[in-house]
Amino acid sequence: MTDTIDYIIVGHGLAGASVALQLLKLEKRILVIDEPENNRASRIAAGLFNPVTGQNAVRTWMADKLFPYLHKFYSEAEVLTGQKFFHPAPMYKPFGSVAAQNDWMGKSADADYQMFVERIALQPAFGSLLNDVHGGLFLKHGGFINTIPFLDAVSALVASRGMFWKERFDDERLKISADFVEYNHVKASRIIFCQGERTTSNKWFSRAPVRVLKGETLRIKIDWDKDVILNGGVYMVPENAKGEFRVGATYKHNDRTPVVTEEARAELVEKLSAFLNIPFEVIGQDWGIRPTTTDRKPLLGCHRESERLVFFNGLGTKGVTLAPYFSDMLSRWLEYSAPIDKEVALTRYK
Repeated sequence: MTDTIDYIIVGHGLAGASVALQLLKLEKRILVIDEPENNRASRIAAGLFNPVTGQNAVRTWMADKLFPYLHKFYSEAEVLTGQKFFHPAPMYKPFGSVAAQNDWMGKSADADYQMFVERIALQPAFGSLLNDVHGGLFLKHGGFINTIPFLDAVSALVASRGMFWKERFDDERLKISADFVEYNHVKASRIIFCQGERTTSNKWFSRAPVRVLKGETLRIKIDWDKDVILNGGVYMVPENAKGEFRVGATYKHNDRTPVVTEEARAELVEKLSAFLNIPFEVIGQDWGIRPTTTDRKPLLGCHRESERLVFFNGLGTKGVTLAPYFSDMLSRWLEYSAPIDKEVALTRYK
């Protein structure tokens, strides 16, 4: 007997989980197919969302739209799932020089930055605990998501309202026609591929411009009880256990080696030690492979030969920030033929 539903979603990382939530809110019938153990990038991520990023500390692309939307999205997701995983929190970025301090004194008056600047500290903000002799920047509208509880909560919601299959997706078992797709005994109007870096082995989207970016993080124990996220070259984000934090991350292009490395550990320890004046203990190390694009913007759209095959990928290092807004854009395109912004449309690549 064939089950007829609205959508099949392949992959349940941040992209797939966000699309699933959007479609469930629209009361659509869905099937999610996923191997949870392979979603390493989403599951080991610190889940940080940060309005000011990069070595030059610039405002995140589309921050004025992305951040208000993600706060609404994750708050509603907690209500829908009955689980807690969303943690808005201030962020502190130490200044590395007087020049950086002066630069931010000017930026704080800029309309593009005002909504995100909480205050500027001209002196050390936490006594002698940090190496911040020039003070630092307190940012608002940031925070973190506990990614594993988030993904698990959404998968449980999917299972209660639709279908969730924990198995490897087999390209050869998908049948495509002009009006629907069929996988095993399930028929749907469209199938949405949210496979992250594994899209490189996807039969239809293997040529999509997704690049792999390996990242490693540390888990540490430290006596730090301030209600603020530290970000001084590396981030330090609270874990679920009291006194434990995740530190990251490294960035290594075109590396798929499924192991942690001493090189990454040494890099993260050195950077963390540069702005911490208190001891810490490394208790673990993790790796994951992020799906990125050359312009660092997501990829949304359908296959050029079939609108039944849909693609949502390329969230890179900002998956927690990008997934809510662009999963909404994708669902509106699917359901209401709303436009996909040309900056993120799959068609921007030939």
